[in-house]
Amino acid sequence: MQDVIQVENQFYILATSASSEHRSGVLKHGETFLVFNHLGNIGGIGPSEQGLYHRGTRHLCRYSLKIADRSPQWLRSSMREDNAGFTLELMNPDIYDGGELRLPRGTLHVFRMAFLWQNVLYDKLRVSNFGMHPVHTILHIQFGADFLDIFQVRGTKREKMGELFRPEINDGSVSLAYQGRDGVLRQTILQFSPRPSKITQDTATFSIDLEPKQEVVLQVNIVGEHQRENGQVCDLDHATAAALQSIEQAHSQFCRVSSSGPFFDRWLTRAETDLQMMINGNPEGAYPYAGVPWYNTVFGRDGILTAMECLWASPWIAASVLKYLAQTQATEVIPEQEAEPGKIVHEIRHGEMANLKEVPFGCYYGTVDATPLFVMLAGAYLERTGDRELIREIWPNILAALDWIDNYGDSDHDEFVEYSAKSHKGLVHQGWKDSYDAISHQNGDLAQPPIALCEVQGYVYAARNSAAEMATQFSNQELAGKLLRQGKTLQEAFEEKFWDEELDTYVLALDHEKKPCRVLASNAGHCLFSGIASPERAHRVMKTLLGEDMWSGWGVRTLGSREVRYNPMSYHNGSVWPHDNAIIASGFARYGHKKEAGQMLAALFDASMFMELNRLPELFCGFHRRSLEEGPTLYPVACSPQAWASGATFLLMEACLGIAVSQVNRSVTFRSPFLPEFLKEIRLENLRVGEASAEISLYRENDGMAVHVSRNDGDIKVQIENGSTALPV
Repeated sequence: MQDVIQVENQFYILATSASSEHRSGVLKHGETFLVFNHLGNIGGIGPSEQGLYHRGTRHLCRYSLKIADRSPQWLRSSMREDNAGFTLELMNPDIYDGGELRLPRGTLHVFRMAFLWQNVLYDKLRVSNFGMHPVHTILHIQFGADFLDIFQVRGTKREKMGELFRPEINDGSVSLAYQGRDGVLRQTILQFSPRPSKITQDTATFSIDLEPKQEVVLQVNIVGEHQRENGQVCDLDHATAAALQSIEQAHSQFCRVSSSGPFFDRWLTRAETDLQMMINGNPEGAYPYAGVPWYNTVFGRDGILTAMECLWASPWIAASVLKYLAQTQATEVIPEQEAEPGKIVHEIRHGEMANLKEVPFGCYYGTVDATPLFVMLAGAYLERTGDRELIREIWPNILAALDWIDNYGDSDHDEFVEYSAKSHKGLVHQGWKDSYDAISHQNGDLAQPPIALCEVQGYVYAARNSAAEMATQFSNQELAGKLLRQGKTLQEAFEEKFWDEELDTYVLALDHEKKPCRVLASNAGHCLFSGIASPERAHRVMKTLLGEDMWSGWGVRTLGSREVRYNPMSYHNGSVWPHDNAIIASGFARYGHKKEAGQMLAALFDASMFMELNRLPELFCGFHRRSLEEGPTLYPVACSPQAWASGATFLLMEACLGIAVSQVNRSVTFRSPFLPEFLKEIRLENLRVGEASAEISLYRENDGMAVHVSRNDGDIKVQIENGSTALPV
């Protein structure tokens, strides 16, 4: 089983291996996350990615509960709505001794509660005797650590590992340790309370004696740390209180969206709480990590697009993303890192293999689109917040990004930004579809770099327009004029070279010979999102994307169903990605196609009804929707939760409501708002405009939409705009 593919020293960050049929649960706080099975255990049952991870290393590969050497039976499990932790109820199976039934099933009840806080997993077990007689039994907690790098867990083979130390057993605790070849000491410390009857190198044993209706409480604190870190363990009550306070504080910063439909509300709540989980505890501030389990770290493109999706509701995310990406912007040419002056980082890893450069992703810049997206986000953030101070602070980084676009991105000066790998390792394809087979021609042949993607040209166009507006605000009319002229020239060249009259859409890309990749792909929808498409052609692209080849019924496929490389079970060649669809829906709305944006919102909401916890995963398979009773086919190892999949919900709402928030004008405008038929009302609470906030409801009235303001702290101007007419509420 292998889902990191290495071909001629090229590493591809994919998720293509089969996984067990058992679904996993996830907890995450900061750089630590836990993947566990339905019994709350790690290992034995379920997918191989189960484990407790910290900074790109698996610190526990086995952690399981046994009652008298038997696995308990599952009764119920529940993840807290705020993702703070999970609870689990178990009971003993029939336990025999010498052929005699010694402990009938259901005599013992185990209530288990676990949560993560500041690199520590807190696991509390309450064992109760509901039988009529005293019970004596043995409870085992088995554990083990392999300290594998996340890339090893995914299938990458290593020739040599560091030194795994013999477990060190202390009074009521055990320490597992590994000295990596990168010189870093990684430790996992398990602390047991009360003290076990016996501790060996892989098992803690508790002797349990319970009278009828009596209970006993056991607790295990598990610390994952690297050298020089200080995994502080609090008492359980203090840790719980601190975790809940942190979550509530983050929750208070979000605009809370609710509706007339309870199931829709569950979807909205899940999106917000998953975004919180991907942010909470991260040392980079409010920078959303990309996804669990494979991408629990900074990704430039993912962070930018997630911030864009949530900008109207939570602009503070964008502020953190802009600051961090400015700090990590490349300043020199380093081919093995794909670094060039002004380029925005693709990903940052902290595992042993990244430290040793066995994989190139320690600080890796192999992305063609993060740099123009960075400029786009800066302009959108300024428009939303009026935060000139932050934009002035990162203005040199914005100029450096624009310089990269001109001198490195468009290295052959043909107006288009292309990518071509400079390193013998890393990613060949450097757009958001970065799998090795994602960019192809109509006959199935893989396109060869340098490659100019259609959506990247749109991002560059939008970046220049955004930068021109920012330059105007800083009284640099000369630069603003230059950028607008560049944008116009690019748009004209784009329409000439990328439009395909026969396909009725923009081609996917131009290859190294400037030959168009004439396939139907979702990338063209991003050209509506950026605004580079002409209105007439935007309408035709919309029709094409909602046509039989591209529309699955659950969303727009990444690749058309008649294309040679179409495979609904692939990563990028026929699957459905929620963030991709939200961007496309936003593009539809930009050109006035609100009903079609609503169609995409409804489809993804329907898909979420079949997902565990109503959580939209990174992607799912692109099979055609068959009936109302059957849900979409899951992609077996998709990240779930994933930041930009969660953020897609907010962008879809923005597209349908046409919401535009301006702190400078102290206004909230709804441009031709639209709701799908199944929604009668949407409520926005704690919608912040600077220090002011409002509570606003939108509801269907006769054949149109009405807006009601139930609270307005700070004299915010609320209006509906239909066409060019703005009507105050």
